Amino acid sequence: MGNELKTRVFTFNQIEVNTIVLYDDTKEAVIIDPGMSSFIEREDLSNFLKDSELKIKYIINTHPHIDHVLGNGYCVGTFKVPLLMHEAGMGIYHHAVAYGAAFGMDCDRSDFPAPDRYIKEGDVIRFGHQVLQVLYTPGHADGSVCFYVPAAGCVIVGDVLFAGSIGRSDLPTGSHKLLIDSLKTKILTLPDTTVVYPGHGPRTTIGEEKRNNPFLRIEN
Repeated sequence: MGNELKTRVFTFNQIEVNTIVLYDDTKEAVIIDPGMSSFIEREDLSNFLKDSELKIKYIINTHPHIDHVLGNGYCVGTFKVPLLMHEAGMGIYHHAVAYGAAFGMDCDRSDFPAPDRYIKEGDVIRFGHQVLQVLYTPGHADGSVCFYVPAAGCVIVGDVLFAGSIGRSDLPTGSHKLLIDSLKTKILTLPDTTVVYPGHGPRTTIGEEKRNNPFLRIEN
């Protein structure tokens, strides 16, 4: 019973990114895509972690777009833990301040610390009793990764897949062909019962998206 993965999803900043906290009864946790853009949002996250008595082990980014990395500096500075991301996204990450300014976000270079470790296809990230398998899934952006948790039957997909939609491929380093390939070879091969936690919007399942997502047209 103590091995059960628990999930808390926050919706932060004006782009309404899903910041996801994963944890279990050991009280070890990871924060995926910290998108806090204000004092209130930072307090919301911190209060939840304090009230739940969680110990953060890693901060992890699914990809380097500004809405998903805006809280990196706060989390690294507050919790003093490693920041993990895929190296292929560093070209975008290095320009995070400029991207933030374009969206009217108040940020500076200190908000975007250098990663402590690069993650890649086939890596595993461990915390508590949990094991996250890293899947490299480019197409929405270089450096996009998803995290599959087989024991819990869920996958955290960033902006690769949404309920009823897929990620944009018209932004820098995006590629529709690569995105569809990532989905078909890495994500849609997971069991239909797998719960999908996207970077925006509600959760869904692999089976639901195979049946009803108009961008996928996967036959039953």
